[in-house]
Amino acid sequence: MPPPSSRRRAYPVLLLIVSVLAGGCATTRPGADVGAPTGLATADQPATSVPPIAVPPGGPSATPTRAPVRHVFPVRARKVAYHPTHSAYPGTDIFADCGEPVVAVTDGTVLEVSRVDRFDRRGPRGPYNGGLSVSVLGDDGVRYYGSHLTEVAAGIDPGVRVRAGQRLGTVGRTGNANNVCHLHFGISPPCPGQDGWWIRRGVVWPAPYLDAWRRGVDRSPAAEVAAWHRRHGCPKAPAAR
Repeated sequence: MPPPSSRRRAYPVLLLIVSVLAGGCATTRPGADVGAPTGLATADQPATSVPPIAVPPGGPSATPTRAPVRHVFPVRARKVAYHPTHSAYPGTDIFADCGEPVVAVTDGTVLEVSRVDRFDRRGPRGPYNGGLSVSVLGDDGVRYYGSHLTEVAAGIDPGVRVRAGQRLGTVGRTGNANNVCHLHFGISPPCPGQDGWWIRRGVVWPAPYLDAWRRGVDRSPAAEVAAWHRRHGCPKAPAAR
């Protein structure tokens, strides 16, 4: 079931049906801002490097930062669409043409980067599904993750500071994107020592925040992410498929 906030609006969906393998992203490209969810979920890949920055043990603070933090929509494109939900776990596939800029959602520090596409359809679903990817630990204590990139921008490395709207890379179809150009976008807490793709790929629904950012309204998921973390901690990896 999509979250209540996403059930208030319904939009037509372009009937482009793409074959989906188990464990892949939803790959039916919607023809409007939001549409009915289709396809299976992506279990996005681990980073190729580890950041030399300290993250508070246990992830974001139970009380989100009170400092003002600006948030922006993660893709800069005239034609962009996304589903309100994502099969199997919370996340969103943002559809745009390959090569469109992917930007930092908020001020923060680059946490993980993958510049190599290690996805193999013969291997288990999960660890490498994301292809090229970047995650940023926002100043609000939330990790923002984007995958299936065509390329990661030069200078975007673990530990580097970025500003809201700064280019991180471009929309692509690497990993298990099923040949459809899109950005998989996930929101989660950082989990030092226990982290992995099953958390990084997303734990709270991004669509309500994407809706706000696209309208120019600043809305932080910090409180929801902190509440999720208090309930769930940092879950262990699911069984390989």
